[in-house]
Order: sequence, then structure tokens, then C-alpha cells
Amino acid sequence: MKTPLDSGELRVGIVGLGWMGQVHARALSRLTQHYVDVPLRPRLVAVADTATDDRLQRSAEAFGIEYLFSDWRELVVRDDIDLVCVTGPNFIHRDVAVAAAQAGKHLWVEKPAGRNSAETREIAAAVEAAGVQSAVGFNYRNAPAVEYARELIASDRLGKINHVSIKFLADYAAHPQGALSWRFLNEYSGSGVLGDLVSHAADLGRYVVGELAELVVDNARFIPKRPEAIGAASHFSRGGDGPLLEVENEDYVAALLRFENGARGMLESSRCDVGEQCTYGISVHGEKGALSWDFRRMGELQVCLDQDYQNASYSTLYMSPGQGEMGAFQPGAGITMSYDDLKVIEAKRLVDSIAEGKPHGATIHDAVVAAEVVDAMLESIAGRKWVTL
Repeated sequence: MKTPLDSGELRVGIVGLGWMGQVHARALSRLTQHYVDVPLRPRLVAVADTATDDRLQRSAEAFGIEYLFSDWRELVVRDDIDLVCVTGPNFIHRDVAVAAAQAGKHLWVEKPAGRNSAETREIAAAVEAAGVQSAVGFNYRNAPAVEYARELIASDRLGKINHVSIKFLADYAAHPQGALSWRFLNEYSGSGVLGDLVSHAADLGRYVVGELAELVVDNARFIPKRPEAIGAASHFSRGGDGPLLEVENEDYVAALLRFENGARGMLESSRCDVGEQCTYGISVHGEKGALSWDFRRMGELQVCLDQDYQNASYSTLYMSPGQGEMGAFQPGAGITMSYDDLKVIEAKRLVDSIAEGKPHGATIHDAVVAAEVVDAMLESIAGRKWVTL
């Protein structure tokens, strides 16, 4: 059997062609436009999705995908698939990813890669046993400003890190008539805002600052009941006129953090905050400097460096080619990148991993750590106590 390296082509199957599946498809389709010398050229071959309307057919045609399946099991065993993208809801992550790895396929899995750390570890074990490469959708770490922030901290420009603030606030579940989609039911999601946004926040914190050691968490459910979903509803959809049903997981969490390097921190995340749309970011204060990054101004890093300890001020540093992967997308400082660009970077690092046989970028092992943080937070909430990781 030919391998991807034999043909120079990476044949891709996507399980779930909703919004995130299309993000993956776009990223893979654009890869050679930004990275001319990419070692493998992706080709979209097949998609599996249970959609019953014409959306699936239209999307597949738009991406030039030849084969459509309603059952993902038919896709993952095909000999003409080298990489499987797992972009469906949390409750399919483990089954699809494990089966794909066992079939010898490389994996690009969206976070949280399972409903809990046990499922995530099952995926990681299957990846290790099969000797395949993996990528996980922790896209925020790929922003050039985030990578530069990490470099500044690692090179001691801020000195010893004192404290950190991480916020992931959104409004997607703020409407009280928002439909009770799978995200609000633990059987399908595993958790609420923890698996959805806090997994991202945890990865961002450990990538920029370092590993977490201990935490204690409070939580809240601001909208305890929601109307039943109608059809294949997303978490942006409005519900029907029937009786209100119970929301099973958390809308909001606030955590106190202790990092292994001694830094203290706070992490706050909500899916129900009116006025907040993708308010995602991190601020870091060290003994001799500080920095702050906001996803909504992705190409900027607020820095307070090389000044006195008192009366110091921030300045705005605009990312430029040569910082992170900026040069693959824009020719000069101040020209912003996009969310989709971060996914192209993910795709590039996965392709490099497959070509070189060693990991680049966030992998399933990073997802295991994030899932363990989420599980520790759930333990802290249940026991109203500090938990050691």
C-alpha cells in the first residue's frame, strides 16, 4: 500500500461537515497557497455526516469532495484515506478517533477530544499504539502574538511570573430561548462551558506560562431551563414553543490557579455573557514587566517591558513577518490575520508531523492535559475544595 510520503499527497476524510468541518476543509484547501513547499499536498476525498437536507451535498461540491457517507465507519476504513478530521460533537470524538487510529489513519481532532479525560486518554493510547500523528484544535496558541508572548516569558523579559489572568467570555448561550442542543446535556457534551471554552483557556495558560499545579473553582448555571431543540439545532439556534427542559451543565466558572512555577492566576469563562463576543485573552504580570493579548485584536500584543518598576506603561506591538507564522499570511505589520488562518497553521504543523514522523504543534497529548484540568475543575466544584493536578 502506498503511504502519503510515496505519493506526495495526503488524502483526507472529514467526519462532520458542519461549521468546524468546513473550517478544516478550508484550511487544508488553502495550505499550499500559504506554504508553497509543504511536504504533502492535501486532497479532500470523503466526508461522513448525518445531515438530511441539501446542505451536505452543496458543501461537498464546494470543496470538490467526491464521496459522501452517512456512517463514519465506512469512511475511516477506506484505503484511500490517510488523515481523518474529527469535527463532530463531543460524544463522537472518542469512537471515531479511536477507530480511525486503529485503521492507521492520522488524526486532526477538535477539542475537547472526548467528553472527559478518560475518553481523551483512550484516543491518545490508540494514536500511540498505531504510531500515527495527531493534531488537536487549540488554535489560539498559533496566533503570532501568543507565540511571541511565550518567547518573552521564556527568555525572562518579564522576570519571575507573579500572576496571570485568563478570560474566555462569550454570548452564544445568553438568549433564554436558545435551544437545548447537545452542548447542554452531559451525555453528549460531558460538561458545559468547561469542555467548550475552558479547555481552550487551560491550553492557552499552560502554553504561554507553564503547567498548572493546583486549582479551586466556583461555577453557576444562569439559565437552568431551555426550550427543546427543533431538528439538528446548533447552540446558536432558538428552541421551540414546548415545555422548558433542564440544562445539565455549567454556564460559568471562575477558578483560582497555582502554576508549577509559583505564579498565581485567575481563570474566568462564561457562555452566557451579554455584550461579550469571543472575549478571549490572557494577561501576565511578572516582577519586571507585563503583557496582554486579546483574540479580538489578534495581531496586537500589549507589552510593558524594560521600564522602571513604577509608573511603567503599556505600548502596542503589532505583529510583523518573522514573528510566528505571520509571514505566510501577510507582508507587513498591522495587517490582521483571521481565525481561519490559525487553522491553516494547525494544518501545516500536522502535515509536517506526518512527513517527519514527529509531532509539531498541539497534539492529542495536549488535549489529555486540558481534559485533566477540566476533570480537576469538576472535582473541585463537586467537593468545594482545592484540587492538585
